[in-house]
Amino acid sequence: MASVKPTRLSSFIALAASVAALALPLAGTGPAAAAGSCPTAAAAGGTPEWTLTGDTGSIAVTGSTETAAPRVEVSPPFTVTSTQVHTLQAGNGPVVPATAKVSVCYLGVNGRDGSVFDSSYRTGAPVDFPLDGVIPGFQKAIAGQTVGSTVAVAMTSADGYPDGQPSAGIRQGDTLIFAIKILGASG
Repeated sequence: MASVKPTRLSSFIALAASVAALALPLAGTGPAAAAGSCPTAAAAGGTPEWTLTGDTGSIAVTGSTETAAPRVEVSPPFTVTSTQVHTLQAGNGPVVPATAKVSVCYLGVNGRDGSVFDSSYRTGAPVDFPLDGVIPGFQKAIAGQTVGSTVAVAMTSADGYPDGQPSAGIRQGDTLIFAIKILGASG
């Protein structure tokens, strides 16, 4: 299967698309079209909505708000042996099918060292992609959630990049953590 080169997708989605060999931008103004933007201001303080002790290390995740990006604090090295998904804030929209095209804001953090390797919050722009065209852990985090939800996922290397992704600083075996705001879905 040939890879379609993404034009507006952030580096994570571009990397995920190359792994999946599929990346299609959303067309039209259907229900998946994002009406807003991703807040770029850093979250300040607050109580984490999810804490998880891993096989090693731990994480504390605070979801985004209308005016602030999410925060993921890592006590490294953080690892898990099974992918964990947690709904930080439930939305009231329709359920997202596993084959939907979605529009999201997201923050990706490496559990090995706590570094941010990708974020649509940095650019302030939502990212649109087909859910069946990204890494398994991202699919597990979003499919079955409701539009408007903010979710977090701590994924195993097998559900992320089993062989690593050097251009993003991801090594073989790295556990990845994402905070994701689901803005829209269609299909």
